[in-house]
Amino acid sequence: MSHAAISATADGIHVPVAHGHGHGHDDGSRTLLGFWIYLMSDCLIFSGLFATFAVLANATAGGPGGKELFELPYVLGETMLLLVSSFTFGLAMLDMRAGHRQRVLVWLFATFLLGAGFIGMEVHEFAHLIHEGAGPDRSAFLSAYFTLVGTHGLHVTAGLLWLVVMMDQIRRRGLNADTRRRLSCLSLFWHFLDIVWICVFTFVYLRGVI
Repeated sequence: MSHAAISATADGIHVPVAHGHGHGHDDGSRTLLGFWIYLMSDCLIFSGLFATFAVLANATAGGPGGKELFELPYVLGETMLLLVSSFTFGLAMLDMRAGHRQRVLVWLFATFLLGAGFIGMEVHEFAHLIHEGAGPDRSAFLSAYFTLVGTHGLHVTAGLLWLVVMMDQIRRRGLNADTRRRLSCLSLFWHFLDIVWICVFTFVYLRGVI
C-alpha cells in the first residue's frame, strides 16, 4: 500500500488509512522556485549597488572620472566574451534536453573558458587602475565602481566553480534528473549575470565615457 497506514477500530477491524503523497517529495519545482527567490534577492543587492554608484558617480574628490579611466574597446571585449558565453550555455541546455552528454560537456567547457577570459580581463583592468593610482581608496566614485564591478566578478567566479562541479557530475553521473535540475539553476544564474553586466556596461562604462 503506497503511503497507507493500518488503523484499528473499536471492533478490531483493520482498515487502511491513506496519507498524503506530497510530504518530502520534490519534483524540481520547489528547487527552481527557491532559486528564483535567491535571484530576486541578488537582484536587490545589485540594485542597491547601482543606486550607490549613481549617487557617487560624480564624487571624484578631484581625481579622475570615468572619461579619463575607462577604455571602452577593452570593456567591449569583456562584454563580448560574456555574451558569447551565454550563447554557448544556451547550446549546452539544448543538447541537455536532447540527451547529448558529450556535447553538453563541450559547450560547458567553452562557457568556462569564455567566463575565465572575462574574469582575467577584469582582474587586469583592476590591476591597471590601481597601478595608475586609481584604486578604490582614491575617491567615493572609485569605491562604488570597484564594489559594483567586483561584486559581479565574484559572482562570475562562483559561476565558474559551479561549472567545474557540474561538468564533473555530468561526466560521472550522466544527465539524470538531479544534474538536469542543477544545470537549469546554473543556467538561470549565468544568464542573470549576463543581464547584470549589460546594465554595468551601459550604466557605468558607456555613461561614464560619454
